[in-house]
Amino acid sequence: MIVRRRLVNLDAMIARADFAIQQDHISPTTDRIERLSIGDFRRDSLILPNLRKPDFQRETNHWTPEQVATLISCFVTGELIPSVILWQSSAFIFVIDGGHRLSAIRAWIENDYGDGTLSLQLFGTEISKEQKKSAAETRRIVEEQTGSWQDWQAKNQVANLPEDERKRVNLLMARALSVQWVNGDAEKAESSFYRINTQGTPLDDIEELLIRNRKKPVPVAARSILRAGMGHKYWSRYSPTACQEIEKRAREVYRLLFAPEADAPIRTLDLPLGGNAGVRSALQILIDFILIANRNQHGEPSNVSEVADDNDGAATIKVLANTLVLSQRITGNDHGSLGLHPAIYFYGPAGRHSQALFMGVSTLIASKLVNNDKQFFKRFTNVRARLEEWLLFKRTLVFAIVQQTRSGKRPATISALFQFVIDALESGSPPTDAQLVEKAGVSGAVIVGSETMPGKNFSDDTKSDVFLKKALEAALRCSICGAYLSVEKSVSYDHVLGKKDGGNGAAGNCDLTHPYCNNSMKQ
Repeated sequence: MIVRRRLVNLDAMIARADFAIQQDHISPTTDRIERLSIGDFRRDSLILPNLRKPDFQRETNHWTPEQVATLISCFVTGELIPSVILWQSSAFIFVIDGGHRLSAIRAWIENDYGDGTLSLQLFGTEISKEQKKSAAETRRIVEEQTGSWQDWQAKNQVANLPEDERKRVNLLMARALSVQWVNGDAEKAESSFYRINTQGTPLDDIEELLIRNRKKPVPVAARSILRAGMGHKYWSRYSPTACQEIEKRAREVYRLLFAPEADAPIRTLDLPLGGNAGVRSALQILIDFILIANRNQHGEPSNVSEVADDNDGAATIKVLANTLVLSQRITGNDHGSLGLHPAIYFYGPAGRHSQALFMGVSTLIASKLVNNDKQFFKRFTNVRARLEEWLLFKRTLVFAIVQQTRSGKRPATISALFQFVIDALESGSPPTDAQLVEKAGVSGAVIVGSETMPGKNFSDDTKSDVFLKKALEAALRCSICGAYLSVEKSVSYDHVLGKKDGGNGAAGNCDLTHPYCNNSMKQ
């Protein structure tokens, strides 16, 4: 069973600003601060309102609750904490290195580990259940190991505090972090950032991709979707009209792909198509999905860097528009929506979301849209009920094939595999297991049924597996194609006897269908 590390979102603790707007720098002087004291983390300090993270810096969400609690404990007990590195422009003091350290200490003082006042101001109502759980867990560990800042403040007001406790309080109140400064212009500061972040805890691939291509439309679009237009606005340099359009489309794509949040074990068929909206996993999914939605007939762009920088927001709006078109074809109540049931197409036997299946199916549908292949969707609908029964029956084999396929080839392989199965079902000859393995190019590599011996208690995977099987047995079907309906996400109400033929709005004349079936297959 895969255990997912819970991460704490401290991104609201230090605001962001764009280096490009702050080109001037302050020449070095002997008056620069050498330490950040506990008082500098309070809202009424002179330093805190001027602190900024560069907009290209990684989001402050890479530490576990235990790591946050450990940093706070080290700060309180006077243990060594590495210096933070700052750069001063004419307007702000930028944190080049040490954003997590500073954010953890401020989170302790604010009692905001991703769910407090500052976080609510930044993220609005878009704070996920996972983020709230991480915050609660962090708060619990911190209070057990160190105590809250409010507790320490209360101790400091006690006149007759025992001598040992008074020493500890005095140590904390005099505590400070060492500061180093980067001298030079914005280019020098950015260069320092990259050099620093190739050491210690280096940037991962997706972080570096986003940072180096931060002015291109695909990363901007991905970030806007991830927080449904909330959080730091990486698109704020565009006009107010462009910003409003970006946020509007981003919220709609987010709703289609990531709502509602999934819990473990699964207790509902209303599952997010894109899986869990955790920042790191969702960004990778969004980058890939947006590229798929925006490729032309020649498969371009193949990667983020091939797209030019977006200087006015128009390219980002176009990218989001294409992403919305693909999203609406897969799910939702738009007339062309296939209403694909996520539990059938995108989740495995244990109720775990499969990014590979999501990207593979999206690749297939996107290719048909860009080539205006309207006949494919009719052909797909004609065999859809059989395809879904086949998917449920062959689920274990399909996932074994996915696991044995190289990650970079999975979307294309799965797209071709789905096309192969659809063609075979249309011809009346379902593919054999051997044909599937050969088509996927993993002959001799697929091993099915190598499950570990279960313990005495039911795991979340087992509970999710049983729920999905039982729930799908009772799930509603489209009255036109006979395939599964995802009624929470995508449903159309069909006149059995059409209005033009005298049909009325009585309950007996109403049936539930996929939007596409109702609007295209009956015509």
